[in-house]
Parts: sequence; structure tokens; C-alpha cells
Amino acid sequence: MNRYEVWAPLAADRVDVEVDGSTYPLARCADRDGWWSGEAPEGDYAFRLDGGPPLPDPRSPRQPHGPDGPSRPVDHAAFRWSQTGWRGRPLPGAVVYELHVGTFTARGTFDAAAEHLDHLVELGVDFVEVMPVCPFPGKHGWGYDGVSLWAVHEPYGGPEGLKRFVDAAHRKGLGVILDVVHNHLGPSGNYLPAYGPYFTDRYHTPWGSAVNLDGPGSDEVRRYLIGSALAWLRDYRIDGLRLDAVHALADDRAVHFLEELSCEVETLAVAGNRLLFLIAESDLNTPRTTAPREAGGQGLTAQWSDDFHHALHAALTGESHGYYGDFAHAPLAAVAKTLTRGFFHDGTRSTFRGRSHGRPFTPAAGHRLLGYLQTHDQIGNRALGDRISTTLSPGRLACGAALVLTSPFTPMLFMGEEWGAATPWQYFTDHTDPGLAEAVRQGRRREFAEHGWQADAVPDPQEPATVLRSVLDWTELRRAPHAELLGWYRTLIRLRRAGAELSDPDLGAVRVAYDEAARWLVVHRGPYRVAVNLGTAEAALPLDGAGREVVASFGPAVVAGSTVRVGADAVAVILT
Repeated sequence: MNRYEVWAPLAADRVDVEVDGSTYPLARCADRDGWWSGEAPEGDYAFRLDGGPPLPDPRSPRQPHGPDGPSRPVDHAAFRWSQTGWRGRPLPGAVVYELHVGTFTARGTFDAAAEHLDHLVELGVDFVEVMPVCPFPGKHGWGYDGVSLWAVHEPYGGPEGLKRFVDAAHRKGLGVILDVVHNHLGPSGNYLPAYGPYFTDRYHTPWGSAVNLDGPGSDEVRRYLIGSALAWLRDYRIDGLRLDAVHALADDRAVHFLEELSCEVETLAVAGNRLLFLIAESDLNTPRTTAPREAGGQGLTAQWSDDFHHALHAALTGESHGYYGDFAHAPLAAVAKTLTRGFFHDGTRSTFRGRSHGRPFTPAAGHRLLGYLQTHDQIGNRALGDRISTTLSPGRLACGAALVLTSPFTPMLFMGEEWGAATPWQYFTDHTDPGLAEAVRQGRRREFAEHGWQADAVPDPQEPATVLRSVLDWTELRRAPHAELLGWYRTLIRLRRAGAELSDPDLGAVRVAYDEAARWLVVHRGPYRVAVNLGTAEAALPLDGAGREVVASFGPAVVAGSTVRVGADAVAVILT
């Protein structure tokens, strides 16, 4: 027999569990308000509330028939881990690699992704950040429309597939970060509102009603989300979690949800003698997110830094539309400010928001910001899902890579970036509800029509060709110019490892010289100079000291005393 329990405070008189077609009554828990429990045989199961239709378990460990089908128990103790002594690795000083399981390979599974882990080891990264893997409708999707926050998408390989992937990564010395979504659930397959007050209309988000983190019943909602987070870290041996859009977590309680979550994760880490961490995606530009709890912060380890991305993107591409407008007026100055102060908007006016934004970042904690040239959002949310490599020369791509991988931040790469992948990464869905599929299709077209795009130019998210176009082409690695760019990424990561100054997180130790009109920039990192020429002709860049040697370059670079002559769209790392 198996014990079943569920929090269902909205059930008036009766909760049953249906196991393989047979129904068994559950009893109210006298000491747990709103909870029901009871015993029944083990098998595929669903709950019925007050005689209603069968619903999947909110804490379902597996959805073998998709988000709408019955749940299935998982014996996590049955998996045989080969890396029983793995204790994790620290995030400070590391390089992170973001990937999407469904498009990392043509097969689109955990096992297929594991076959390319040697590539990541040779590249030199430390962590693989896996985009969301909770069940969602159909086979293909980004994962941010997931439901069943304790389960794993079956087409990827289900729970066993994820464990095999994590185990394989650990065998090769790679940590694994999982992207999780607590701010909303997908529009299809979300049965939580039938059970209890998981959502509230007191706040609104881009996805509708907010998750109930501070209203009546929110104690159990918070326990649900924290329980899910701990399950990934405990049952799947994930090393860290990336928390999607934490600025959409509306919480007015004295102890913020993120503070409570970070405390619980720390407790689990101590109990298991493991290094565990949390990374936030946040556009709030506040150091409170990563400040220690004892100092009034929320205690997360790190957060994404869109300011650095926007400044770098504007400098490399010249784009100035939308939020790039704040950075495009003086893009090299914007890059310099983010490299030395963390946030660009640290109390300054944001024209995109129509108000002032942010506050100063903690200077010594650059590793608490993830810096990147590309991410799934910054590519996939473009109309065509075009990578930066489709418009920039290999030399200019190399310049961007150098600024990321010698920065005081924790660098992050997006899959395929390291070889300048020519494949796009587009927005794709596989909604089984025809009405929802059409709404998504038309919504995407309306969104980009406002920016001047023709409707038929915007890829159809539901079209199978859209996801096929987004799959990495691994044969590119052997061809020019991809092979040369891949070699440059490997060189930069090796340099970062060898020269402690190139990974020093102290923003106060970074100095940047630049000429906005001549389009060059020199980053001072201890005895190293990272000289970047974005101009149209060769230029002599000042080193502020005699240069000893060019330790790495992409394009022509020659040291001449206290200057280095760098070719157009070229970059060099010089030791002084």
C-alpha cells in the first residue's frame, strides 16, 4: 500500500484518490488544516475533489501521460548514483553554460545532451545551466509554460533521464544548475486553482494572477514552492537553481519568500555537506537580492545582469531600439560603468521605464552578477530569434567574448555561442489546445507588428519547422570561421583560469579607458590589459605602462612600448 496526501482546502466534503481506475476515500488530517490523506495501492493516480473529475497531484513526481494525465509515484532511492562523493563546486570563479535540452541536440533528450558533455569540459566551463524541465503541453517548448513543479518533462527522458544527465555531468566535474519558474504556471494543465488559493488577484503579472505568497493560505503555497525547490536539489542532486523573474514574485510579508527559500537551501546544504546556491533573474537592480540575510538581504548567491548585456550589445551592434536606447547614447561608457560599478541603472533615469531605476551595487561582489553576451531571452525574444553571430563579424564576436570572459562577473555562455552558431533560436510552442495555439500565434504577430514587422515574417511558434531551425548544428564546429572562434573561447577561459586577476570579482580593482569616437576600449585587470578595437581601422591603444607581450589575440595586435596596435574588429590580451 502507498500513502497519498494532498492539500485541498477548497474541497468541501470529500477527497478521493483514484488509482488505476479504482477509487479510495481520503480522510481529513486533524492536525494539518486543509490536508487529506489515506492509503491505497501504488499505481497511476489522480485526486477527485467532491466527486469531480480526476486531477493530477500538485506534488506529482511524474506525469507519464502529460500534464493532464494521472500522476505516478517515483522511488528516488532506487536510482544508483555513480558519483556518491560529489559535494558540488563553488559558483565564484566559475563559468556557466546555458542550454535547452530540446534543441541542444537533434534527439532533444537528456541522454543525447550528455553525449556532448566532453565538449563542455574541453571548452572549460564549470556549470551547465539547464532551462526549465517541468512538464508542458506537447513535445516542444521553452519550458516556461511548465506545470507540475515536482515532475520532469517526459519527452526529455523523465525523472530517470534527468538523473542520468546530472550523474554524467558530475562524473566529468561539471555542476548542474536548473532553471525553475515560481512566478507563474503555464496556461494549459494548471490545476492548482481547483485545490486551493495558489494564486491571488491582488497582484497582477504579465502571465495573469500572481502566485499567492502573502495572502490567506500562503503558508502552504510557500511550502509548496520551497518543497519543489528542495526536491530538485535533494532528489536530483542539482547543484543550484536559477529562479525565473523574481521581480514578479509579489510578497509583502516581513520575511520575503526569497529570504525564506535561501534559508531553507542553506539548511539543506549544511545537512548534506554540499555546496548549493540560488541565482535570481531580476530587473530590480538592487543589491538586496544577493546581500546576506543578516545584513537585511535575501541571501541569494548571484543574479543575472541585463545591464552589462544591454551595454555590450549596444556597443557591438549599434542597436538603439527599446531598452537598448538607454545604453546606445554612449555605449562604451555604458560598458565601462557596468564593468566598474555593476549596475548601469543605479539610481539613474531609465527612459525605457520612464523613471529612475536601481541603486548602487556592492563593489567587491562582482561575482554575484552573471555577465553574458547572449541568453535564451535575448535571442529568442527577437522577432526572428537571430543570434548576434548573424550580423557581427567573427572579430567583433571575439571582442564581445573577451569582455565577458575577462570581466569581474560570473561569465555565462548560451549554447552554440562558443562557435558563433549560425542557427537561430526562435520562440516555439507545441500547445495541444487549438484555441491556445492560435492565441499564442496571433499574440506573437501583434507584438512584433507594433515594431514594424510583417505578420508573415514572424516565425509561427506552433510550426514544427520553427523548432527544427533552432536545433544546434554540431557539424559547424569543424568549419571556418566557427572552429577559430571556438578556439578563441577556449583560450579565453584558459587565461581566466591561469590569471587570477582576470577573474578577480572586485569591481573597484577594474579600470577602463575608452574613446567613444574612435571606438576603442582597454580594460585594466591587474597586469593584464584587454584591448578592444571596434573601429574601422587599425588603432594604437594606450596600455598605461610598457607592454611585455600579447598573450592572446583575435586579429592583428603588436605591442609597441606603452601602446598596442590592434586591427579593426580585433582584440588582444596583453601582459604589462
